[in-house]
Amino acid sequence: MCAAFAAALVAFGCPEEVLTDNGKQFTGRFGTPGPLTEVLFDRICRTNGIKHRLTKPRSPTTTGKIERFHQSLRRELLDDHGPFTDRAAAQATIDDWREDYNTIRPHQSLDMGTPASRFQSAPADGMPLRLPAQLAIPPAAGGREVREVEPAREAVLGSPEAVEVDRVVPPSGNLAVAGQQFWFGPKHAGAGVTLWMDSTTVHVSLDGKRIKTVPSRLSTADLARLRASGARRAGPAPASRAPGPLAARLPIEVARTVNASGVVGLAGRQITVGVPLAGQRVTLRLDGPLMQVVADGMLVHTLPCPIPPQRRAYISDAQLSPLPPKAPQDAVRVGRKVSARGSIQVCGQQVQVGMAHARTVVTVEVTDTTLHVFDHDGHCLRTLPRTSSKEVTRFKAYGTKNCTTG
Repeated sequence: MCAAFAAALVAFGCPEEVLTDNGKQFTGRFGTPGPLTEVLFDRICRTNGIKHRLTKPRSPTTTGKIERFHQSLRRELLDDHGPFTDRAAAQATIDDWREDYNTIRPHQSLDMGTPASRFQSAPADGMPLRLPAQLAIPPAAGGREVREVEPAREAVLGSPEAVEVDRVVPPSGNLAVAGQQFWFGPKHAGAGVTLWMDSTTVHVSLDGKRIKTVPSRLSTADLARLRASGARRAGPAPASRAPGPLAARLPIEVARTVNASGVVGLAGRQITVGVPLAGQRVTLRLDGPLMQVVADGMLVHTLPCPIPPQRRAYISDAQLSPLPPKAPQDAVRVGRKVSARGSIQVCGQQVQVGMAHARTVVTVEVTDTTLHVFDHDGHCLRTLPRTSSKEVTRFKAYGTKNCTTG
C-alpha cells in the first residue's frame, strides 16, 4: 500500500492533504502501544508536508466514494472474469480496466466526462520527494526528484531539510517559531537563542550551549517557509535525535541532576531517587513500567515509572536506550517457596509474586537496591526496588528439597 502511495507521489506530486480511514496501515491511532505510534504511511506524509486527515470512527460514508469505486470494479470486471493465472496477470488486467475507467469511460457524476479530464497534478514546489530507502522509486519522466531517507546518517548529522534560526525570547518567556512553542520563562526574556530544527527534532541552544532537545512538530512545508524567510541551512545536529513516537514502546534515557533533597524533575513531576545521590548527575532509564536510576554507569535504584508511555515522547533531552544498565556485581541468589497467597519474603521485605505461582519455588536475585524474581525456567517475573536493609540470612526455600542456592 505504501509502495503504491509512493509511486503516485512520484508520478503526480504531493497533495496538500490526504484522507484515509483508521486502518492500521494508515495510522497508529488505535494501535498498540498507543496513539503516538507512527506507521510508515504517516511518516511519508510527515516528511513531505502532507496533512493526513482521518475519518471519524465508525463513519464509513466519509470515504463512500472509495466503496463506490470498489463496487464498480466488482460489477464491471471481477464478477464476469474467471480466475487469474497469477498475481501479475491480475494486476495487468486491473491496470487495463483502471486506464479505461479514468480516461475513456464517461461518468454521469462528471456530466459524462472522464476523471482524467478533471484531474491536475500537484504543482512543482522545488522540494525533492523524501521516501524511506525501501520505498525509493525511480522518478518517471517529468516526475519529482526522489531523495532517500537514511535513518543512520540522519541520527548523526540530521536531515538535509534541517535549518537553524536565531530568535530573542519575548517578555512572556514563551517563544513561538512556525507554530511550535518553546518555554524559557520570564527570567530569560531578551536572551538570544538558536534553534536547530528539522521535521523530527528541535535542539535549543542558549548562549551557545544546548539546553534542551524536544520533538519537532514542524512539517517539511514549515521548514521550507522558514528557509524562505531567512533561516540558514543547519550544520551537524548538536545532539542525538529525539525518539519521538518510539518513546512510547522502546526504552529511553535522560540525564538529570539530583537536588539537595534527593529529588529530580522529569516531565513536570518530582521524583525522589535518594539523598545519597544529591548533587550527582544521574541517568533515568524508562523501560516499560520501570524507571532505572543509573549513576557512574551502574544501576543504583529501580522504581515504578511515574511517566505513562504516551507522555514519554515529550520529555526534553530524551534519547533511545538500547542497552540495559550494568547490575552491581554483589548480587546474591536465594530460593523462596511462594505461599498460597502468592507472596514471598526476602530480607524482611514482603513481595507479591502472584497467585499463578502459588506453591512453586522461585529464585530471587538480591542486590543492594533491587530484587529480581525469576521462575524455575529463568523468566523474570518481577523487578522491584529493595526497601529493606536487612542482610540475607536464608538462602534455601523452606518446604521443598528442590531449591536454588546462592
